[in-house]
Amino acid sequence: MPTLKARRPSQDPDLNLERDAIALHAALSNLVRVYQFRDRDQICCYDISVTQCYALETLVEQGPMRSKSLSDALKLDKSTTTRVVDALVRKDYVARLPDADDARAVSLKVTASGRRLYERINGALIAQQADLLRGLEPGVRAAATEVIRRLAKAAEARFVSGVSVGSCESACAAGSKSKTTCS
Repeated sequence: MPTLKARRPSQDPDLNLERDAIALHAALSNLVRVYQFRDRDQICCYDISVTQCYALETLVEQGPMRSKSLSDALKLDKSTTTRVVDALVRKDYVARLPDADDARAVSLKVTASGRRLYERINGALIAQQADLLRGLEPGVRAAATEVIRRLAKAAEARFVSGVSVGSCESACAAGSKSKTTCS
């Protein structure tokens, strides 16, 4: 990963953008890494995986849906989603019910115990966020949240449009020599 030297503004806007992109990449990489470990440590003590928790959260927030819609929301393939849902059904956190629009289809719905579990996990994670924000001024808290929201929305739009997914030909063309990243 490139390192940053003293951040002096340049007359070249592309150079400033490159420096800002490097700094953002480093900051987000660190934040995501910390949150992945935090989520794993916090969520797994409830006897579900992080992915199962994301599925539960999606069903709580968006309501009953078919497995295909859940796969799309989680950005998972169908077989992985099926395994995630199977585990949640076994633990009685999710139920498979006849779909209201198509009698041949099945809809996934959070059970009462699944909703209680989600509320416990979500409450604990929100309490951690409050601890993180406690020392920041209200304006800084609001601005940080808005920046993260905008970055997430822009990243999601790129993902949905296929810009940040698919083959890694552009990375390989840019000089990556690794067979594992460029095959």
